[in-house]
Amino acid sequence: MQGINGIILIIIIACLLPYIFTLIAKSTGGFQAKDNQNPREFLAKTTGLSARANAVQQNSFESLPLFIAAILMAEYMVIPERFILTLGWAYIVFRVIYGICYLANWATLRSIIWLFSILCPIFLFVITIKMT
Repeated sequence: MQGINGIILIIIIACLLPYIFTLIAKSTGGFQAKDNQNPREFLAKTTGLSARANAVQQNSFESLPLFIAAILMAEYMVIPERFILTLGWAYIVFRVIYGICYLANWATLRSIIWLFSILCPIFLFVITIKMT
């Protein structure tokens, strides 16, 4: 998918990824209807896979503003869409791999993948600066 539709799709996927990990955290932690009265308290008490899934969703929300700002700034400054799409999809792929590494408890690989994921919006900012 190219053009603005591809960019919108990337943003939507990036915004939905944290919720996927939230669902994993709740389902593996035994979330029940009564826990919906205070879901953050429930998630804070989880352990193991559920706690790691919760950590992934929190980290995913934390990296989202940088990513969205980079994508929108690049689009606003009319950076060639191939750069935006390439780095946007790379971010998505790295974030999915990051989540898998977190769930599998592969700490070192997780940290390396996190670095690659965060470099995507940083590189997009650098490209935006250089091309304007």
